[in-house]
Amino acid sequence: MTPTALARPFQQVDVFTEVPLRGNPVAVVLDGTGLTTEQMQSFTDWTNLSEATFVLPPEDPQADYKLRIFCPGRELPFAGHPTLGSCHAWLRAGGRPRGEQVVQECGVGRVRVRRDGTRLAFAAPPLRRSGPLEDSELARIAQGLGLARADIVAHAWCDNGPHWRGVMLRSPQQLLALRPDSALLSGMEIGVVAPLPAGECAFEVRAFFPGHGGLAEDPVTGSLNAAMAQWLIGVGLAPPRYGVSQGTALGRAGRVYVEQDAQSPETIWIGGASVTCIEGQVTL
Repeated sequence: MTPTALARPFQQVDVFTEVPLRGNPVAVVLDGTGLTTEQMQSFTDWTNLSEATFVLPPEDPQADYKLRIFCPGRELPFAGHPTLGSCHAWLRAGGRPRGEQVVQECGVGRVRVRRDGTRLAFAAPPLRRSGPLEDSELARIAQGLGLARADIVAHAWCDNGPHWRGVMLRSPQQLLALRPDSALLSGMEIGVVAPLPAGECAFEVRAFFPGHGGLAEDPVTGSLNAAMAQWLIGVGLAPPRYGVSQGTALGRAGRVYVEQDAQSPETIWIGGASVTCIEGQVTL
């Protein structure tokens, strides 16, 4: 332990689930004051989780707190399950928003979070890039997923910080059978969606992103579902309110709830439950 190390409040939160260990975990350091970027990155890499976050005093006078979000090897301007998990941890630790909604400051600016009963939901940030994927991108994705080009029935850029590329398949069986080629898809963030039969959830989703040594799969992904909702609702491929199942291929049972705001149709809320699995202090 270095002389400057401090015991800081910490929670590990499972997001997009009401049942512990079935969603997507995030490590939340509730006081990141004084930590360098290098220290934050080092801790994130050590956790071996997809993301860790650090809560800081806001610089934006309209925000309740500032959040820095890291994944292994880099900092992210925005991520969905870390946003909900960190807000859950902040509220559990006694945080009180200035208004009816929590306002998070992060790399993409302000992100609003509202309470929906036992769930939290964030307002999807604006897309940084949208529209169809280029033919070269599409050909590489199809080959890397082991698909024929004709298997992809719709596609779009879904860039809201992470550079997601979204593709739609015809069936969940085809989606769950995917075995991506890490070498062919190296450096790409890819979201794949397929419609489900009538039920609680309208779609099954899988998310692949660059990881240490190749391609990783995310159990449940808020940023991807936010961007996909803007795409799918925008072009009429999804209703204004629906549920998503994600994590099935990994033995998880994530649930994401999407709702287009009836009063402000440009706003899409991405919600889900969170549960704290570990609570205490971390020395950094």
